[in-house]
Amino acid sequence: MDRIALRGIRLQARHGVDPGEREQEQTFEIDVVAEIALAAAGASDDIGDTLHYGRLYRDIVDIVRARSHALLERVAADVLDAVFSDARVARASVTVAKPELLDGATPSVTLERENPRYVGQ
Repeated sequence: MDRIALRGIRLQARHGVDPGEREQEQTFEIDVVAEIALAAAGASDDIGDTLHYGRLYRDIVDIVRARSHALLERVAADVLDAVFSDARVARASVTVAKPELLDGATPSVTLERENPRYVGQ
């Protein structure tokens, strides 16, 4: 299976468990890898035959900035759901990290799932 990746999406948002984390924006880094058949796009050179990563990027930004959750797991699940809105995506992984939370350590969560809406090509 082929892959499309969006790496290093860096956003300011309000998510967290500890007091004050949701009162002030923090930095989040997001990586997405979507498994999708790309042979048709390679042959046609048509954006309609692939996952439009520009549109997906905008959707991710909207999702992460518009909502506020306690857990990184929930943020990652919301992003994964956006990736899976395209039924051509067979499988995906989403990593959400908070690089500025802990002194020198970066907590992150990675979800890897099969798309329940997948329609094979």
